[in-house]
Amino acid sequence: MKKLMLEFKEFLKEYKVVGLAVALIIGLASTDLVKSVVNNLVMPIITPFIPKGAWETATFSIGSIVIGWGALLGSVINFIVIAWVVFLIAKYILKEEKVSKK
Repeated sequence: MKKLMLEFKEFLKEYKVVGLAVALIIGLASTDLVKSVVNNLVMPIITPFIPKGAWETATFSIGSIVIGWGALLGSVINFIVIAWVVFLIAKYILKEEKVSKK
């Protein structure tokens, strides 16, 4: 049993499981922050350009097909904000000269 525990401990260290878990938890927590920035800062600026101002429920219909482009727009903006923050972290906080695939 002791050998199994040592192997497990080595596994956790070698694959940096704890660091990955911390990153996942922080990433999940930051999702609410990013959604709040998009919903309460970015979208109020865009809303006047969307018919009736209801961007979250804005749809486009082609016959019986209804496309929820407002929700899609919100998701795209969330993705762009998250990708930008990850880029900035890699560029400035981790002090990478050029962000590249490793």
